[in-house]
Amino acid sequence: MNEEQLLKILESPYVSEKAEGLKQHRQYTFRVLPGATKPTIKKAIEYTFHVRVEAVRLCNIKRHGLRRWKKAYVTLAAGQEIDMGAERGE
Repeated sequence: MNEEQLLKILESPYVSEKAEGLKQHRQYTFRVLPGATKPTIKKAIEYTFHVRVEAVRLCNIKRHGLRRWKKAYVTLAAGQEIDMGAERGE
């Protein structure tokens, strides 16, 4: 998978009260492409933020009348954290 494909997997960080609370447990939440898999999300996070990913959990979101999308819960290795301003290209 090339760099351009990796950068497109992550659509945006998912911001909510629950997501903010998960950060203290080294867990971050992202909105990802519907076809993304755990291994590709892991590679995209590690490439984009220069961190080591311990685990990825996925959740398909279906809302009434709205399109379907996928949310990824990413757990980082001990001592790792994501600085949202450190994305490539900024």
